[in-house]
Amino acid sequence: MKAVAIVGNGPAGLVPNLDLFKDEIDSWIGADRGAYLIAEHGIPIEYAVGDFDSIDEYEKEVISRNAANMEKHPTEKDETDMEIALNQAYAMNPSKIYLFGVTGGRLDHELINIQLLYVIRNKDIQAVIVDQSNQMEMLSPGIHTIEYQEAYPYISLIPFTNQVEGISLSGFYYPLTNTTITWGSTLCVSNKLLSKKGTFSFDKGIVLLVKSCDTI
Repeated sequence: MKAVAIVGNGPAGLVPNLDLFKDEIDSWIGADRGAYLIAEHGIPIEYAVGDFDSIDEYEKEVISRNAANMEKHPTEKDETDMEIALNQAYAMNPSKIYLFGVTGGRLDHELINIQLLYVIRNKDIQAVIVDQSNQMEMLSPGIHTIEYQEAYPYISLIPFTNQVEGISLSGFYYPLTNTTITWGSTLCVSNKLLSKKGTFSFDKGIVLLVKSCDTI
């Protein structure tokens, strides 16, 4: 399975330690200043893309030294830097895409980045957003296994479509059987696993799976 990581221009303080993911990821793409965050970790950059309007000359030089390919795009364009980075990732035919640096900061960017999970999902590519406090995936109907992660103990299921039907949870502190949730429902928020693994299934709709932790 080929995995590609994209690091965006979100607040650096929300980006997790990228070193923890190096063994899982084959190629790294930096979107705008996200490329500098990759370079700071000494990780080779396959592509650095964007208008680079949020970096200074020193940071641009650091990116240039560490990137195999650096593509500067106009500031006035129809695509965000993140979308440009995603198109580059698609060309690499990955099975999984990690998105770092795409939460926090401007709310409009964060919301559209979450919606990009839907676009990636429709290309049959697994995608996960990761920051210091959260991991987020978008899932289709079926049976899904959830493994316990100490760093993200809370598990929430949030409807992306107006309704998510037939939800069943097994191995969770709060189990469910054949339940429907709708926009605004908090029924499936802040659950926990009883052991190392649990399963959930649903029959119709699209759900956001969010694993999270309390911030200190």
